Amino acid sequence: MRNKFDVELEALNTDLIEMGSMIETAIASSITALIQRDLHSAERAIEYDNEIDEMERRIERRCLKLLLQQQPVATDLRTISTALKIITDMERIGDQAADISEIVTRLAGEKDLLEIKNLKKMAEATIKMVNQSIDAFVAKDPVLSNEVIAYDDVVDDLFNQSKTELIHAIQTDSRYGEQFVDLLMIAKYFERIGDHAVNIAEWVVFSITGQHKNQKIL
Repeated sequence: MRNKFDVELEALNTDLIEMGSMIETAIASSITALIQRDLHSAERAIEYDNEIDEMERRIERRCLKLLLQQQPVATDLRTISTALKIITDMERIGDQAADISEIVTRLAGEKDLLEIKNLKKMAEATIKMVNQSIDAFVAKDPVLSNEVIAYDDVVDDLFNQSKTELIHAIQTDSRYGEQFVDLLMIAKYFERIGDHAVNIAEWVVFSITGQHKNQKIL
């Protein structure tokens, strides 16, 4: 019975890695779409959202099957609980990558009015956080998880810089206010992706220690 359970846990881990790879691809596509105004990459990120949603449902079914058909001990229960938590954040990351790409499709025919250095930096920082949060789950690495959590300050600082720059641009030339607001929304989506990566990292710590945000849960 335990051997069968271990096989199912390993399959769960494989599915989570695959879902992580999918959201990494979706973010990378949205970033390419943003920087290069590449409609093909934008469409790819939007299409990936449906696949990510289906993977979330598949993992949910696997987790519920493990809970109902097996009798997991505390450590296994934390692993399954963590999987159920982090797929929600992964799915939302996929949504936000698609949202960024949908905005890019609106901007594709417009002239670049700003050199969006901070947005590019935010994109790079958030994909780093997502990659590392997934790596931390796979490796069961609390040190890497805490690095992800700390790195969120970098993304928040870049968001504040982007917001200040874009608000100034709106005030300076309101003719292009709609485009600047779109860019501000993209910055906000990247900031949210960083927050979801933090959530994943915090649940990874829980899966190892039984503590979530310094509170003992299981």
